[in-house]
Amino acid sequence: MPPEYVEIARAASERGEVVLRQRRAGDDPDAAGAVELRVNGVFVMDTVETTTERELAQAALKQVEHPREVLIGGLGLGFTAHEVLADPRVERVAVVELEQALVDWMRDGTVPHGPSYLADERLQVVVADIRSAVAEAAPASYDLVLLDVDNGPGYLVHDANAEVYEPAFLARVAELVRPGGSLAVWSAAASGPLAAALADIFGSVTPVAYDVDLQGRAEQYFLYLARP
Repeated sequence: MPPEYVEIARAASERGEVVLRQRRAGDDPDAAGAVELRVNGVFVMDTVETTTERELAQAALKQVEHPREVLIGGLGLGFTAHEVLADPRVERVAVVELEQALVDWMRDGTVPHGPSYLADERLQVVVADIRSAVAEAAPASYDLVLLDVDNGPGYLVHDANAEVYEPAFLARVAELVRPGGSLAVWSAAASGPLAAALADIFGSVTPVAYDVDLQGRAEQYFLYLARP
């Protein structure tokens, strides 16, 4: 039986619609109550399959000896930021999220785990475009940068986000990374151009593939880990 959903929140902006819906029925009883995020009708993530969001944080943190200050592009449902904050070495995390409504839903409990995830005093959430935030940041501001702002260059929710995966932007991000730091990028599919751009800019890139079960479908997501 296919899952049934109930819409719990919807917001519109100049970029389109952001929708939260909750799973109420289906073949998997363990998934009942799961919250799903969709943007312009496109699945972004849910609260069942969070493996790669957590792995984005864990794999990136392993790259850096002293990840005191971390920049995350994209709040999503908060799992990446929560995993970063679980590391006692981390002193400050700045999350840049484009959609005000998503931040509000996390804060007011529309996303049930949201208030507890955002309660950490080390966390600052800024509503802005990651491109603007990166342009305004001082060089060598962060030990670690994690980018999860879209579904990757091959499955964009917003066409304008293609710039986030292009060499000019990635080179600017590299300027923010302190010596010994790292950049990690999440993607819903393998991307040769992204890997090549990161290798050219940083000198070293490691693609990591993860097999995931997405509502009964076998999928493969990718992380790209780049270090100077």
